[in-house]
Amino acid sequence: MPSVSAHVATTLSRCLDTVFGVMGNGNAYFLDALERDTAARFVAVRHEAAGVAAADAYFRASGRIAAATATYGAGFTNTLTALAEAVQARTPLVLLVGDEPTSGPRPWGVDQIALADGVGARTYTVGHQDAAATVAIAVEHAHTYRVPVVLAIPYDLATRDAGPVPATADPVPVPQMPARTAFADAVLDGIVEALADARRPVLLGGRGAWLAGAGATLGDLAEATGALTATSALGRGLFPDARFDLGVAGGFGAPGAMALVREADVAVVFGAALNQFTMRFGELFAPGARVFQVDVAPTATHPHVGGYVRGDAAEVAGEILRRFRARGARPSDWRHSVDVAAVRQQEPGAGTGPDGRMDPRSAAQRLAELLPEDRVIVSDGGHFLGWSNMYWPVASPDRMIMVGTAYQSIGLGFPSVPGAAVARPESTIVLTTGDGGGLMALADLETAVRVAGGRGIAVVWNDAQYGAEVNNYGVKGLALDPMLIPEVNFAAVARGFGAEGVVVRTVADLDAVAEWTARSAEERPFLLLDLRVSGAVIAPFWQEIAHAG
Repeated sequence: MPSVSAHVATTLSRCLDTVFGVMGNGNAYFLDALERDTAARFVAVRHEAAGVAAADAYFRASGRIAAATATYGAGFTNTLTALAEAVQARTPLVLLVGDEPTSGPRPWGVDQIALADGVGARTYTVGHQDAAATVAIAVEHAHTYRVPVVLAIPYDLATRDAGPVPATADPVPVPQMPARTAFADAVLDGIVEALADARRPVLLGGRGAWLAGAGATLGDLAEATGALTATSALGRGLFPDARFDLGVAGGFGAPGAMALVREADVAVVFGAALNQFTMRFGELFAPGARVFQVDVAPTATHPHVGGYVRGDAAEVAGEILRRFRARGARPSDWRHSVDVAAVRQQEPGAGTGPDGRMDPRSAAQRLAELLPEDRVIVSDGGHFLGWSNMYWPVASPDRMIMVGTAYQSIGLGFPSVPGAAVARPESTIVLTTGDGGGLMALADLETAVRVAGGRGIAVVWNDAQYGAEVNNYGVKGLALDPMLIPEVNFAAVARGFGAEGVVVRTVADLDAVAEWTARSAEERPFLLLDLRVSGAVIAPFWQEIAHAG
């Protein structure tokens, strides 16, 4: 008869198709059932945090829920940073773990439910008679509330006979937003009136607008109103007409583009949380600009918002467009009076920095010319974030995967690669990571090499320091030694894992990328670029952070 583990594996496989993780005695029987009894794919990683990060990246790249798995105890506690990131980023995923037996904790046990709750994840513990139903409820919770959940199998129930696996209903879709109120309709009329009267309108979109499928409608609204457009870092590529798009708003934006955003007299924000980085610590819009926001949060998320509509970004944008056209309003001519392409240009860099090492701006600009156009960018966290976000455009928001930024962590870059690679098998996966975060996650360089293979490139910004700390605390006179990293030869390490490793000291050395892309994916290995960059060149977004204190 099927065991409790078989009930869990079979039911879970009806809801999703991929599980990432590490086997241990707490989840061994679940993985055995998954392999033997289902069509779901198991992707082995080398650290438990990597399983959660990979599942997180899989969802962000594909829009489909995935699962991670780890054993109990130390295996579970190793997942907590990645789990906290998934909670902060509102990523629906299932973390399947072993748990203490129903008889109670053993000497090495920890309170896993309390630990999961501490980072914001709810735990569902399966029983002998309700395993399949509990799985279905857990997946439904993850879908409906867009959060990760923990699904626990007590160790003494893992092999217990549970009878035939029952049929379960598919998870219900996320419920629709509540109907607009009279107040919301009044705000909609206010937005339409403001856009009709605007001389310099801007539409700003975020990842929430992408998830709502609002891109095309927002493009129509921008054209009808004559607005320039901009996005949050996670919304890059949202607007269909790049001719009038100013790029990323905030510290990643080009100075000329951000100067234009500050000239806006009306700004309407769709599906962007307006965090401190997007808002340039309150300096994005000029005093007197009328700022409206459309989002699914209960209330506005920034004090500069003067009018708020809670609702689906696509639906609300469509209604604004309908009312704008019904009013007979004419578009502003602002977008045709400025050279958007010119103001969107970033600083090209000087080739070398003050310390004689390669200028990261010059390297980033050259890589933008060399990286395959079908790229999905996977980013770790750290000071180097500026270079990829400033210089490497992507075709759509689901091609910019930033696992770690919601929780302000580093070390989840290499683990995110397999998730993106499985989600987007037709694309080239490009990782951008620092030497600090790269060393933290080095075990899963092996996973990236194995899973992404000839579709994978890792760019390691190797400046022999924790750049965020040096540029925040080192400049204030704090002791530098704890902030420094002995220079590591990542290229040699990559070769040890079966990749092609290239040390890059000059911009000309990046021609190795062109040579790599000239080969077919089947003929080439994973490529790691070990960029020996200057730590003396500080990214503009970090200068904003340091200035804000």
